[in-house]
Amino acid sequence: MTDTLDAPVSTDLLPDLLNDIVQAALRAGADAAEAVSADRRSLSVGVRNGKLEDVEREESRDLGLRVFVGQRQASVSASDLSPETRTRLVERAVAMARLAPEDPHAGFAPEDRLARGPFVDLDLFDPSERTALILEQVSAEAETAALAVEGVARSEGGHASWSSSQWRLVTSHGFDGDYRGSAFSLGVGVIAEKDGAMERGGESRSTRHLSDLPGAEVIGRTAGQRAVARTGARKIASTTAPVIFDNRMAGQIVSPAIGAISGPSIARGTSFLKDRMGQRVFAEGVTLIDDPFRPRGLGSTPFDDEGVAVERRALFDDGVLTTWLLNSASARQLGLQSTGHASRGLAGPPGVGTHNLHMEPGDRDLAGLMADAGTGLLVTSMFGPSLNGNTGDWSAGVSGFWFENGEIAYPVNEVTVAGKLPELYLRLQRGSDLEFRGGFNVPSLMFDAVAIAGK
Repeated sequence: MTDTLDAPVSTDLLPDLLNDIVQAALRAGADAAEAVSADRRSLSVGVRNGKLEDVEREESRDLGLRVFVGQRQASVSASDLSPETRTRLVERAVAMARLAPEDPHAGFAPEDRLARGPFVDLDLFDPSERTALILEQVSAEAETAALAVEGVARSEGGHASWSSSQWRLVTSHGFDGDYRGSAFSLGVGVIAEKDGAMERGGESRSTRHLSDLPGAEVIGRTAGQRAVARTGARKIASTTAPVIFDNRMAGQIVSPAIGAISGPSIARGTSFLKDRMGQRVFAEGVTLIDDPFRPRGLGSTPFDDEGVAVERRALFDDGVLTTWLLNSASARQLGLQSTGHASRGLAGPPGVGTHNLHMEPGDRDLAGLMADAGTGLLVTSMFGPSLNGNTGDWSAGVSGFWFENGEIAYPVNEVTVAGKLPELYLRLQRGSDLEFRGGFNVPSLMFDAVAIAGK
């Protein structure tokens, strides 16, 4: 059960808010309790055609409380942290828990699985702040650079943002941990036109530290070039041919494998990989790493959202599936231990999520993959992917470029690619162009003999 109390943010805060509310929940009849707080400050600006279009500012401090009464649990959240609201929050959570159905797998993480401080500094916080004026300026600069690319007809807008946050978790069985993070982003989208046909293109980047964010000129020029490169797109006939997903899109064909090894999916039996533990899933040499400790990583964390210790691990090692992604509840259901992949918001029980994922690169660049394939489809954009989670049947609408003799021939659109992921994964060939851009990074990937539906 979950509930939310909404009211204006109060500044009447106790020195140790989370420990106090956990103790209050125990006094009110809870057998166990945990409290989380999220403090956030953010500023974002959008421009279009050089003019300011929108400004959004946020300053918030939110609280979540989860309580257990036996094997029954409930959670509530609030943005008003006044003493009166905290009292009602505790009362409501305990009352809801008493009425909730029993869950035999509910409960905290075992104490011997908890992370212990001092926690490693992952360099996730940059104290730099960007004013609205600066965000407007860099957004406009990125837009100007994109519009300067020959063939770009008009702008869809530039946008920039800055944010900082702090997350803290306190439990009644002894865990108390927190960490801070920051994020800086810049992006722009434009439309190019040729012979009356229009194509979109864009680029955006997000980083933990301002110094790692590419400049407005680079982001704008990249967006414009992508849009122009797509103009003059053709339709192609249905065929079977090699398909290469570039390194910005390749993660989308790998991500179903991540969902398929999540503990809840395995426990429900709704995964096309449910019987593949210890077996080869990807081609030889394919190693997929989950690394919570990458400095400045967008998915880095010193502990998971149940306070469990995290570790760097290969989810697939030389193509072989090595682990499920488990929080405490799914681990109990499967008779295993949490792998430190609990993920949660302020309300509701934890789900499962990864940290920083990346696939180890191969030894051929994108040009080398195209040369080896000879003729085929290079996918640079994807939309509407469809997956049967039980069988792994997958399809997606894509656009990109047709290549011949290893060289780009012309852009294509209105194409669908499809296949059975368990079969495609075994034929995967990796490029060498791995870039660490976000929380999930994969080099360009090539698959031979993929079904392509065109005109």
